[in-house]
Amino acid sequence: MVTTLKTTVECVGIGLHSGERVCVKLMPGDRHQGRYFVRTDLPGQPVIPASINTVDQTLLSTELAMGEAKVRTTEHLLAALVGLGIDAVRIEINGPELPLLDGSALEWAQAIAQAGTENLNPENNPPIPVVSEPLWIREGDMFVAALPSAELRFTYGIDFTYRPIGNQWHSWSPKVESFAEAIAPARTFGFADQIEQLKKAGLIQGGSLDNALVCDPEKWLNPPLRFPNEPARHKLLDLIGDLALLGTIPTAHYLAYKASHKLHTQLAKALQTTLL
Repeated sequence: MVTTLKTTVECVGIGLHSGERVCVKLMPGDRHQGRYFVRTDLPGQPVIPASINTVDQTLLSTELAMGEAKVRTTEHLLAALVGLGIDAVRIEINGPELPLLDGSALEWAQAIAQAGTENLNPENNPPIPVVSEPLWIREGDMFVAALPSAELRFTYGIDFTYRPIGNQWHSWSPKVESFAEAIAPARTFGFADQIEQLKKAGLIQGGSLDNALVCDPEKWLNPPLRFPNEPARHKLLDLIGDLALLGTIPTAHYLAYKASHKLHTQLAKALQTTLL
């Protein structure tokens, strides 16, 4: 069963890194095209498939590209789409980066719920790939793995010297908790002592205390948190969004520790080579 949206919904906001105001339309899609972006602001309205094959760069977000056309910070929307079972969708965007909204996937999940879903009912549904042997991607003490499992599960651990975060973990099973309640509300996070350096590097131009959790070494600057381990849940959200680039996430227990968009997408590419 391939699922798309019933109607079109629109979200407007500021891109985290670009600082540009953009409008995104989520529209019913074609089951043969899956999830894909359309840059409506560029000549010819180029299409960028939401595919692991179009990953361009992964510095502090995941950027996709086809030729000169690019779209950045795709992970939160893609996590919401796969988390809510949307297989086919046309995503029209009039700028280079998806809006950060409140820093989580909550508003995307709400928009998808507002649009409703529709089954496209293909005659033949390909089976969901299953991971049968452990697959690891490692860099120093950071890693991400896909382990054989009877059902889909995600576990993520982070470890920071900043006291408000420290070492924390979260494990999520789609069969036990809904994505919309357990994962979508978790916001991106950052560190007060890194903001100036990142802005000078041309990053986080649209970041603020309204769209990200920010802490210094001792405290959160904009509490309260939505979950005690909100940062770990957000990293898990990022992992789901990056694995969504496979189209269908293979059945496995995904285990990550101190990982990044770079490692997430390397695992997705390895899974594609092994299974798809």
